[in-house]
Amino acid sequence: MRFNRMLLSTALVVVALVIQVSVLARLHLPGAVPDLVLLTVLGLAMVYGHVGGALIGFGAGLLADLVPPADHAAGRYALVLCVIGYLAGLAKPENGRLKSASGPMAVVVAAAIGTTLLYAGVGALVGDTAARHVGLVSLLVTAAVYDLLLAPFVVPGIMALARRAENDPLADGGSGAKAADVSSGWLSSGTGLRIGGQRGGLRAKAAKARVARAGRIKGVKRL
Repeated sequence: MRFNRMLLSTALVVVALVIQVSVLARLHLPGAVPDLVLLTVLGLAMVYGHVGGALIGFGAGLLADLVPPADHAAGRYALVLCVIGYLAGLAKPENGRLKSASGPMAVVVAAAIGTTLLYAGVGALVGDTAARHVGLVSLLVTAAVYDLLLAPFVVPGIMALARRAENDPLADGGSGAKAADVSSGWLSSGTGLRIGGQRGGLRAKAAKARVARAGRIKGVKRL
């Protein structure tokens, strides 16, 4: 991985982990806890690809394993996020820009459910049965809902920062046409804004064609 990728990824993961431990974990919400670290890994993986996603996921998970109040075996969450980061990286957009919110939202839901299942599965292998007492179904539903509600405020920004750190031409703000970032593609998808712009362009072309046609008719009449 490049140095700028490592620096940005480390900073984002550390900030996400601090917020998750100091704020989100203390909200005492029913069921699961909103996983800000997972959303950060997903955002970076959908820019850096499956290899970068796996490395970032492993590092983020290992850091979460070691930071208090972690009460599970070290390496457990690292393994889970490594797999999730790899799979999320396979969903990387080809041109680096999101055309619709449906794809990333599906990735978030699948990652939330997959993370919970993998974490519970690995726990069962090492003798941790805490998920059974809490209720696995409740954890799956609440994890998916919390992460899906938080994702539009986290994932697009993470992807935009990652693209800028890569010096991606799509992230430059030099012109209005190239300045449409990931967050606008996420939050305004399905609103019909692009269709409206296309209709405006067609109307302008039609008006120019009518003016040109009228000029030709006048020229013929003068002759």
